[in-house]
Amino acid sequence: MIKIIASDMDGTLLNDEMQVSDANAAAIKRAQAHGIEFMVATGRALSEAKPLMAAHDLHPAFITLNGARVFNAAGALKVDVPLSPASVQRITTLLDGEKLYYELVTATGVVSNSKVSRIQNVADLLVNLNPDTPYKLAVALAAARLELMAITYVPDYAPILADPAVEILKIIAFAGAGQTVLAGPKQALEAQGDLIVTASAETNIEINARQAQKGLALAAYAKQQGVTMAECMAIGDNLNDASMISMAGYGVAMGNAVPAIKQLAWATTKTNGEDGVAAAIDRAIAINAGGDRQ
Repeated sequence: MIKIIASDMDGTLLNDEMQVSDANAAAIKRAQAHGIEFMVATGRALSEAKPLMAAHDLHPAFITLNGARVFNAAGALKVDVPLSPASVQRITTLLDGEKLYYELVTATGVVSNSKVSRIQNVADLLVNLNPDTPYKLAVALAAARLELMAITYVPDYAPILADPAVEILKIIAFAGAGQTVLAGPKQALEAQGDLIVTASAETNIEINARQAQKGLALAAYAKQQGVTMAECMAIGDNLNDASMISMAGYGVAMGNAVPAIKQLAWATTKTNGEDGVAAAIDRAIAINAGGDRQ
């Protein structure tokens, strides 16, 4: 019996226009009607993820920032795993030395020290998802989307990093050239031992405290709900989904997932452009109705 379905957003629940499709939204409502709780499990902050669901009158629980924070459907904070100040200092020193653009994700939202770089990186993601999109159009679309997000722009991170009252939950670094440039910093950060470094796209790395992982967050939330991991389905496409794909009883890889995620998964569904989440949800409903797990 599947009681909770947790779905990643980018490359999974969101289509190539970075929206929740009508078909996926309808499937989520079908799952809820069949007594299955649907929740989002994303690297995004709550302020970035919630409006995309609310646009379809959906108000689920959220695993955010790769597991650093979990909110129930009522919006109450249930899990909180920030980076330590010492870790933040080591991370930012390394990224500054590599001359990489990065953003701080705090308890109150995303903080950027360059609006131009922010727009450029979202445009790179849009072009990566839609190779036929002209770059100028991608920039215009990125700028329009960012106006809807709760992003604070500052000239310098130093005052934030020096403020003990600011809780930093995740740091995300970007490189247009992709993982070939990010591989070195990723390896150096992982070697520190107290961090988990994943990716939600070819052009970024996402840095969290080691205990801030989607799988651990899902397990903690499920336990609070009286649900075992064997009764959970997790759907994703990239490396920051690995822990929940491997820990859930039903780990589902998107058709567009990276090979490592497909290897971990119990099954593979359609791509994000083909409403793969909807197909996985309908399979969960069929399993609960007595369908074959295989």
